[in-house]
Amino acid sequence: MHDDTSRPGAAGRRTFLPKLGGSGSLGGAGGFSLDRRTLLKGAAAGALVAGAGLSGIRPARASGLTIGIVYVGPRDDYGWNQAHAVAAAALKQVPGVTVIEEENVPETIAVSKSMESMIELDGANLIFATSFGYYDPYMLEMAKKFPDVQFRHAAGLWTDAAPKNAGSYFCYLDQAHYVDGIAAGLASKAGKLGFVAAKPIPTVLLNINSFTLGAKSVNPDAKVQVVFTGEWSMPVREAEATNALIDAGAEVITCHVDSPKVVIETAERRGVMTCGHNASQADLAPKGFLTGAEYKWLTIYKEFADILTTGGTLPNFVRGGYDKDYVQNTAYGAASTDLIRAACEQAKAELRAGKVIYQGPMKDNTGKEVIPAGTEHDAYDVWLEQTSFLVDGVVGSTS
Repeated sequence: MHDDTSRPGAAGRRTFLPKLGGSGSLGGAGGFSLDRRTLLKGAAAGALVAGAGLSGIRPARASGLTIGIVYVGPRDDYGWNQAHAVAAAALKQVPGVTVIEEENVPETIAVSKSMESMIELDGANLIFATSFGYYDPYMLEMAKKFPDVQFRHAAGLWTDAAPKNAGSYFCYLDQAHYVDGIAAGLASKAGKLGFVAAKPIPTVLLNINSFTLGAKSVNPDAKVQVVFTGEWSMPVREAEATNALIDAGAEVITCHVDSPKVVIETAERRGVMTCGHNASQADLAPKGFLTGAEYKWLTIYKEFADILTTGGTLPNFVRGGYDKDYVQNTAYGAASTDLIRAACEQAKAELRAGKVIYQGPMKDNTGKEVIPAGTEHDAYDVWLEQTSFLVDGVVGSTS
């Protein structure tokens, strides 16, 4: 997912997901691969030949709830897509819930076809569109076309002007990055930390800042060097950035890119500690992993499933952090000491209780005051979603 305004990835421990035969393949191990968009086209053609419209192939609604989930990349990417897929795998265990998935669906008309096929061919009642570019115009158009189906998008984009059967869900991952920063600050001897980031947009900047503030809360002299790659998924640049940060002396590396796999593996090969992002990367760094920031999408998915299966109405906009169990930290890795674990657990408890990370006086890394004394911005303050600066302690620039 490339979120160019508010990029919310997430839940659970690393599990080995079954790899479909191709992009959202409907086939099995025999090599047969047919994506849902092709199947929909074929089914529609068959219906028209038979003298019926596309609605003629639409199945009757099942007694339970059928949920369709669309991913922009592979479900086993160790990152954004896997975070949703881990939650989907757990959701499949809920009685009365059927989950239909398709991976590697681009942010084009292709996603409209995928969502349409889940509705027409599988009887989906609820669609989770998990990538930023799916929302407008594709998901919004589908919501207008299918007013009896609920559509929810993994970013904070919904407004009252959008269809009422559409909506957004969003998690405050910066809180988990704050905890990561505490782990990194305590693990580092010289206080030199590195952050590989995709683009200097609000959500990314917020994660960098929270990581830095966490580190500075336990080591006031900590510095976080940030390198922007310019792309959400650019493995070569991510490896180069990681190596450059390590060459500059970084003792702990973290990131905000779609799949942290390259960053974590590169740092592990060079004997440098890491903190994760989106999903669990713990098994990629058996020696140097500390902990990681994960979205806990399963909490939201189960909440939505419970509401619909009991005849309720879904909210159009849902957001939260530790207080709602919407974010979590990856299980501690081998590099985490007892001191680190205790400090992180204390921080999580404080954040669940409403601790405010952003309060004045606070300056950015150019010396400009960004939060005056006596002012604070709690987790739900929309001011944070417009973050355009890097806090004092970050070495780098947004331009």
